[in-house]
Amino acid sequence: MIRVLLADDETLLRRSIAALLDLSDTITVVAQAADGAEAVALAALHEPDVVLLDLEMPGMDGIDAAIAILGRRPEQAVVLLTRHGRPGVLRRALRAGVRGFLPKSVDPDELERVIVQVDDGRRYIDADISASAMMDDCPLTERELDTLRLTTDGFSVREISARLHLASGTVRNYLSSAMQKTGSSSRHAAARVARERGWL
Repeated sequence: MIRVLLADDETLLRRSIAALLDLSDTITVVAQAADGAEAVALAALHEPDVVLLDLEMPGMDGIDAAIAILGRRPEQAVVLLTRHGRPGVLRRALRAGVRGFLPKSVDPDELERVIVQVDDGRRYIDADISASAMMDDCPLTERELDTLRLTTDGFSVREISARLHLASGTVRNYLSSAMQKTGSSSRHAAARVARERGWL
């Protein structure tokens, strides 16, 4: 049996997915988490074969949870479920080491197949999300995206510097470049443009 840890802050959806997966002859849900921090703790406790994470959870989102889980167990199979398959999010997930990336609208049978596939060491990315990423025309560098992402989280330049381990002047340069590329008058406006275009 493939042992799965499931994390989603929407209780009804999480329990529904768990009930569907438990109908499988090859999958059993060993634990459920209501947020990213709980998922990290339960992954350490249960060491499941596959961790299934909702992307958008309060506090620690799915990608941050994946980074923490994979930091402890690099071989861990992680699948992300999302309502918004933006190219920037897919890039972050792949950089983190996530093996599966699916929309929440996925058919239950397909979800079961993907869990089996990633447990076998393979990768699965939803075709529509993958196509969007390939057609992505984002002019921003990864570092510029990192600074804008932290801007949307409400961090100051000094806090962004500390989080990215960069000098404040370097962060300002990245933000200035992002503002120019997006035609924005402030870093917050640049972050908004990047989010609206699916780059974050």
